[in-house]
Amino acid sequence: MAPKSNFLDKVLGRIGRLDTEGLQTVVQRLARERQFLETLFNTIEDGVIVVDEGARVLYINQAVTKLLGLQPNIEGQPVTEIFPELDWEKIVKFDTAGGRGIVRHEFEIHYPRQRFLRLYAAPLDGEAAGSTGVALILHDATEARQQTFEAIESERVQALTLLAASMAHELGNPLNALHIHLQLMERELKKLSQPFPKPQSNPARARTKLAPAADPLDTTDTDVARKLHQYLAVAKGEINRLDYTITQFLQAIRPMAPQLQLASLNDVVKKTQALLLPELDNRGITVKLKIDNRLPTVPIDPNQIQQVLVNLVKNAMHAMTRGGVLTLRTWEASDGIWVAVADTGSGIPEEKMNRIFEPFFTTKKKGSGLGLMIVQRIVRAHGGRIEVESHIDKGTLFRIWIPLHERKPRLLADKGVSPHF
Repeated sequence: MAPKSNFLDKVLGRIGRLDTEGLQTVVQRLARERQFLETLFNTIEDGVIVVDEGARVLYINQAVTKLLGLQPNIEGQPVTEIFPELDWEKIVKFDTAGGRGIVRHEFEIHYPRQRFLRLYAAPLDGEAAGSTGVALILHDATEARQQTFEAIESERVQALTLLAASMAHELGNPLNALHIHLQLMERELKKLSQPFPKPQSNPARARTKLAPAADPLDTTDTDVARKLHQYLAVAKGEINRLDYTITQFLQAIRPMAPQLQLASLNDVVKKTQALLLPELDNRGITVKLKIDNRLPTVPIDPNQIQQVLVNLVKNAMHAMTRGGVLTLRTWEASDGIWVAVADTGSGIPEEKMNRIFEPFFTTKKKGSGLGLMIVQRIVRAHGGRIEVESHIDKGTLFRIWIPLHERKPRLLADKGVSPHF
């Protein structure tokens, strides 16, 4: 047994010899120590939960209420009601050496905000084995996890870029050769389709009756030539389409620095609406344009930002199969401006939300899975960020924040809160 060295142990050893004044002094000191510890625990950002051997909560700090959205008066409640997925028997189980180690558990919560938490459970020291409690430490690892995802995504994009460059080289050469040979075939076919020139009149030969020359291309041959022209046209069209797809693919994933210039985000939004309005009308989709006319100019690449909005609007159109409402909105925050694209479509399932920015991941039958990856890359290249909210059968909302050229002082009342759609 370890020697008693702390203040409480010393007091308990001589409690019977203390008078009233001595007991009062001890209680005051213990109260000061408790207040000090509570101040310390409420200052740290990690959540602290103390649980007794009966799995009931003895103490929580303020960070726990913020992380989990709990009320501060949960002392006495079973910890299994707070963490139903927690294997409490595993945590309190002794190992073969007679002691308990630190148990680590990772899980995701969705209330009050979506977070990724790491839980560390360590036994509290006590006199009797099995009669002690457990300290639970909650660490918010959301940002660290996001950085890990971004690093993995960056590696994927680099690998995808190298693969695309190699594929473009391997496919480009045979496509060019096919295109050239189809042109040669078309040229030779045109020669065969032309009638032979008529021979010049020769009096000497006119005396000799010759049999009429056969038509180089009879009706059957003419039909065959026409069909061959049609087949060649289709083949050339498909080759051109493949060449265009490869070119667009490379342009989409090749890292290109934005050509920043002070421009109006409202103008880009209006131009995007005008570009896609015929297709939106054809699908029976109503467009609501909510523009903040006081929006300042910002350093953006208008072409790239328009590409972002076009991808988001097209995704919204595909999500609304039977009409719906598309909302385009802009507003200003204290340190940047926002643009949002909201739809009333089918929404994105919760299990797919973490993968929507991955390359080649798509929820559409004929999607390439590159659109949102390109959107995210462009937004980050502008120093901005993208946020998404989605609810099944209610719709999806994408918000994009772009920093101002000259950042304003941050005010307490930030206008950057997303307005209601």
